[in-house]
Amino acid sequence: MKTREVHLVSRPHGWPEPTDFALVETELPPPGDGEALVRNLFMSVDPYMRGRMNDVKSYTPPFALNEVMTGGAIGEVVESNSPDLRPGDVVLHQLGWREHAVAPADQFHKVTPVDGVSPSAFLGVLGMPGLTAYAGLLDIAGMKEGDTVFVSGAAGAVGSLVGQIARLRGAARVIGSAGSDEKVAYLTDRLGFDAAFNYKSGLVRKLLAEAAPDGIDVYFDNVGGDHLEAAIEAFNNHGRAAICGAISMYNATEPQPAPRNLPLMIGKRLTLRGFIVIDHYHQFGDFVREVGGWLAEGQMEFEETVFEGVDHAVDAFLAMLRGQNTGKMIVRL
Repeated sequence: MKTREVHLVSRPHGWPEPTDFALVETELPPPGDGEALVRNLFMSVDPYMRGRMNDVKSYTPPFALNEVMTGGAIGEVVESNSPDLRPGDVVLHQLGWREHAVAPADQFHKVTPVDGVSPSAFLGVLGMPGLTAYAGLLDIAGMKEGDTVFVSGAAGAVGSLVGQIARLRGAARVIGSAGSDEKVAYLTDRLGFDAAFNYKSGLVRKLLAEAAPDGIDVYFDNVGGDHLEAAIEAFNNHGRAAICGAISMYNATEPQPAPRNLPLMIGKRLTLRGFIVIDHYHQFGDFVREVGGWLAEGQMEFEETVFEGVDHAVDAFLAMLRGQNTGKMIVRL
């Protein structure tokens, strides 16, 4: 059968351009013994994918040129030659950036659809971004009841969940930063953040100081740069930061300066700890039980920004890098 997929055709220098990608029509073979054919329903675009476009050593291999890119996707089994999967099964996998995929059955993880919830939730609130928020806040940063928590990129796929988990776990105050007044209103009016600010409206350290006059205890960092520097200044003694991402620097063409106030770490006895979600899948069961319970009880909500069609997957990715999404950026196929 014929299908379409997205290839990386050149490595971006700075901000990616549409010409760095190509939409390619290809022909798939029928599934062999032990394999399945899956029609993708939704695919994910995520910040970490920008790093995979560079030909550098990292925790995950770079995308190969002139080959289909990969990433999270949720799909439906169309045909199966494996006893483990049947047509109609909904499966989670890493063969995104394409409309259909043929692969061994063990590359597909069968999930149980949740009544009233789009399968795309398994790419967001009930998937990798949700587990990132859960493990980063509670394990890496060690948030405790009564802490004041600051989240950067707070209206994004991960940040929006971090703030809600902090609130539900008993944080004394939850503060977020976002890139527009509309997103700030979303954080405070819809998600229950105690305070939020538009980082484009002034110096982040001053905006954070106004929002957290008594300092912060926990920082969940999705942005890096001036946000991390502001958090170090605002930290109370023994503050903890979970360093999840640094999207403000992903497209820089020159080395970026580290926070200029790192010596404050010494006197404040701070802990800044980087992490990658793949090290925390042993927590997935606890995560789904707790977060799934909050969703079922209506205590937590999630937002998606949806682009239509694989031919707009690159548009969705570039929009996500520019912060044009609220919640999880999804491509519906």
